[in-house]
Amino acid sequence: MDFLTLFLIYLAFVLAAGALLCICSGRKESFFTRSANGASQVLSLVIPAQLQRAMQRTCHRLFHTRNCLFVALHLALQAAVYGEYTWEVAVYCWELQFPLLLLLLPYLLLVGNMGCFILCSWADPGIITTSNHSSLVKIYAYDGVLFQRGIVCPTCHMEKPARSKHCSICSVCVHRFDHHCVWVNNCIGASNAKHFFFYLLTLTAMAAAITSISAALLIQVVLLSDMLHGKYIDEQGQERAVGLLFIVQHLFLTFPRIVFMLGFVLLLTLVLGAYCCFILYLTLTNQTSNEWYKSRRSGECCHHLTFQPQLREAVYKNIYSKGAWVNLKEIFRPPPVLEGKKKT
Repeated sequence: MDFLTLFLIYLAFVLAAGALLCICSGRKESFFTRSANGASQVLSLVIPAQLQRAMQRTCHRLFHTRNCLFVALHLALQAAVYGEYTWEVAVYCWELQFPLLLLLLPYLLLVGNMGCFILCSWADPGIITTSNHSSLVKIYAYDGVLFQRGIVCPTCHMEKPARSKHCSICSVCVHRFDHHCVWVNNCIGASNAKHFFFYLLTLTAMAAAITSISAALLIQVVLLSDMLHGKYIDEQGQERAVGLLFIVQHLFLTFPRIVFMLGFVLLLTLVLGAYCCFILYLTLTNQTSNEWYKSRRSGECCHHLTFQPQLREAVYKNIYSKGAWVNLKEIFRPPPVLEGKKKT
């Protein structure tokens, strides 16, 4: 059981690290941030200055400019999962006479997902230009808390329409800005939000389908081998009934790649499923990720300043929600943007 124990410890460590990052990411000066800054200062004493500059340029290029690294990583992970599914899971399932439509379901979802991925990557997210600026300003009202009238983007030199934001990675202002997604190498805004919604939905469905089929295969193998009623001799020479841990270890040794893939896609299904629920919540309440994050920060600021009566009226209130059904339709049919004459 040593290998299984190490794997469970590794999985727990990954989940704990992910939870820690999620908790600390919303804080401006967290313990994690201070620790990272302290560690970087210590390393700066031993790492040559030339190497430090090279590392800084590399990090800036990866995380602060548009590049295809995460797109390539995304496609590589998909290829690895589908390669294992095709060459082992689908073959074994076909021999066990699984329904053909069930085995083809992940491929059908893959086609739809790749179509949404291409649309997310190549579609205009809603870039604000001099020709459509006057039209975009009229679409949403300024709420006076998150979006103030008269704020000019220092890079684009235009007044920011309500619900817009300047993306430092793409170096453009985006209408109804949600976030910049490194996995599609593009911003998510008013014009491609529907594509991102279906991209995320099909990606979650792909992971869930492969998880279900792989788990069904392993369960079928266990049932056909009648392992549940088996017995084994332990290290003390005593006969014991086969338990769950013994079955898991046996499957690890017999189908190691399938079990590792199953663990990966199961974790992916849970993470993507949770994110899908979050995006659906934002959609039904007519919020963006940017607005949700800024409203939390605004609420924290107002909470610390409630002793000042004049600041209590500045508490954020979502003025853009018009009911779940209308909010949902706004994602798939955003307000039209009229192109005007380009300003000179």
